[in-house]
Amino acid sequence: MSFTDSTDAPIYAGLVEEHGDVPAEVRRVAEETMREADRAIDFSDIRRSPAYR
Repeated sequence: MSFTDSTDAPIYAGLVEEHGDVPAEVRRVAEETMREADRAIDFSDIRRSPAYR
């Protein structure tokens, strides 16, 4: 899904054709990084451990 319709901004369509949809790729990588960070700092297993009760 593009942020801007190519008919609204012909220069955007040309840039997407030339370089790919950079904003969409950045968004995808940012979302993936956030998911990885959430998993990396998830302490829920530690709190549930009987050793910490």
